[in-house]
Amino acid sequence: MYTLRLPPKLCWSLLRLGPAPGSGGIPALTYLVSQPLGVRQYAAQAAEAVLDKTGTSTTSAAQTVQDKKSLAAESKSFAVGMFKGQVNTEQVFPYPSALSEEQAQTLQELVGPVSRFFEEVNDPAKNDVLEHVEEKTMQGLKELGAFGLQIPVQLGGLGLSNTQYARLVEIVGMHDLGVGITLGAHQSIGFKGILLYGTQEQKEKYLPKLATGESIAAFCLTEPTSGSDAASIRTTAVLSPCGTYYTLNGGKIWISNGGLAEIFTVFAKTPLKDEATGEVKDKITAFIVERAFGGVTRGPPEKKMGIKASNTAEVHFDGVRVPAENVLGAPGAGFKVAMNILNNGRFGMAAALAGTMRGIIGKAVDYAANRTQFGDKIHNFGAIQEKLARMAVLQYVTESMAYMISANMDQGASDFQIEAAISKIFGSEAAWTVTDECIQLMGGMGYMKDTGVERVMRDLRIFRIFEGTNDILRLFVALNGFQNAGNQLRGLQRAIKNPIGNAGLLVSEVSKRVRRKAGLGTGITLKTVVHPSLSSSGERTVRAIELFAGVVEEQLLKHGKKIIDEQFVLKRIADSAIDLYAMVVVLSRASRSLERGHTSAQHEKMLCDTWCIEASDRITQNLMSLRSDTTRQFFRNLRGISRAMVECEGVVSPNPLGI
Repeated sequence: MYTLRLPPKLCWSLLRLGPAPGSGGIPALTYLVSQPLGVRQYAAQAAEAVLDKTGTSTTSAAQTVQDKKSLAAESKSFAVGMFKGQVNTEQVFPYPSALSEEQAQTLQELVGPVSRFFEEVNDPAKNDVLEHVEEKTMQGLKELGAFGLQIPVQLGGLGLSNTQYARLVEIVGMHDLGVGITLGAHQSIGFKGILLYGTQEQKEKYLPKLATGESIAAFCLTEPTSGSDAASIRTTAVLSPCGTYYTLNGGKIWISNGGLAEIFTVFAKTPLKDEATGEVKDKITAFIVERAFGGVTRGPPEKKMGIKASNTAEVHFDGVRVPAENVLGAPGAGFKVAMNILNNGRFGMAAALAGTMRGIIGKAVDYAANRTQFGDKIHNFGAIQEKLARMAVLQYVTESMAYMISANMDQGASDFQIEAAISKIFGSEAAWTVTDECIQLMGGMGYMKDTGVERVMRDLRIFRIFEGTNDILRLFVALNGFQNAGNQLRGLQRAIKNPIGNAGLLVSEVSKRVRRKAGLGTGITLKTVVHPSLSSSGERTVRAIELFAGVVEEQLLKHGKKIIDEQFVLKRIADSAIDLYAMVVVLSRASRSLERGHTSAQHEKMLCDTWCIEASDRITQNLMSLRSDTTRQFFRNLRGISRAMVECEGVVSPNPLGI
């Protein structure tokens, strides 16, 4: 038996966490401190916690114990773990199923009637032309209980779980996204805050009428000067001297259901005194606002590219008196309320878009199977086969994400915000690609209104923009992951200050990094959870995680707190994270099908392997490029081109004819 003693200077050097005492050289790690407020708040929701954890330079015994615990346990989220080179399988393997027998039976009883309603009653083409949902459709949806899917039964709703909700939303998405937005804006975000944060009195007062559709709800966050930067809102709410009501003033734009709603979840700045310093600061507070309060007006319906059946309008608040008891959550906690509402609803968007793709693929397959060109059915041509196969893979990944996340939520998971953001990004981009390829496959027929595909394409375009643009959500994914990796490294920094007491931990961390640098792997594996016939895809995924975690750490150490400004880097890290999570969800789902002997198991194996082959290649290309001088020059070129265009107010190069 022997004792390995690691001098502090050697530890610092091997881990490259910062300067050893007296060593100079590598800058110390300070992560996500003093970030620009708006970007930090939206793109890294949890980063505020980092500011509270910065601490002092003193390392106590209690802190050392806490560091060991946090490094060992922490989040159960797979997405969080992969940023740290960990494989947290609890939430992803086996593929989760959160339906009890009773819930499955209830869902079975609902799927048939909802499907028949959208096939026989709702007319999506007519809704599009009218630019509103037909009254018979609205009335039929109310009778089906579609406006209160997740409201508890005792308050007049159907009391569905997230998984049950996802299945019904998938049906809606397959048939009519305009109707889907009307329903989703009402319950996925409109009154979701009341479900999540409402007091019992608030729930009993508002939810029964919202469940029946007697009252429609809307979510009011966006303003002319405040889009992705939620912190810049200008709507104000000032508490009366008597403390019984707030006076609300301001305006919101592009509000789904804005012209229909009677109940609004509104976010406004409120002046609040810091009890510790006595300083008064503006903080965002969420309110439940009724149109009946007076002073609430709406603009005309907006003219839009797509989702024309859904109502979108401005909503204005002029001296609206909002009772103090209508604060949603706590005063000043509005940003947290808004972000959690959006996080809780994003899986539903992925489910809806999985349904959209299922419907579009049906049209594409029908056309390919019946269209004859050059003496053969076009489905026999390789170019068409590639299109159909890629469409199927994208739908499979999106659907797998949606139901994995909904099951995680139903099983009590609390850390799923990265996964939810990934599902929204992936689903919205996949559905656009699938629909675009369907039009291409169908040729001129796909471009005509009669097939209904062009309407779906117009409807789909908004999904990459609203409820968090995909560009900002990519920053959210990357920065949230960097934050968790940074927390781990910060714990190691503190452990290094007591190398003798933390020798085991440090040896493990040093060994892991040395092996990763040498390309030997750190010992993580998926062999015990992935079906044997998918072992090659499992190995690809593990190699990708190893590379991903190594590059994340390199970039974090290279840029420190300035990582937030490196958006070229963040985008590629986010794209790799999206590909990685997608690899894991299809590995899990296909493994379950193979283990259970489903009739589609071998087909799902092909879908899974196909995705993993291409995704692993993309991840390698994206991540290795971040280590390249050529890539750094490429980024400088992009900045230079963009700045020149802004200075010239458009394209810089003249017409080649010189005329």
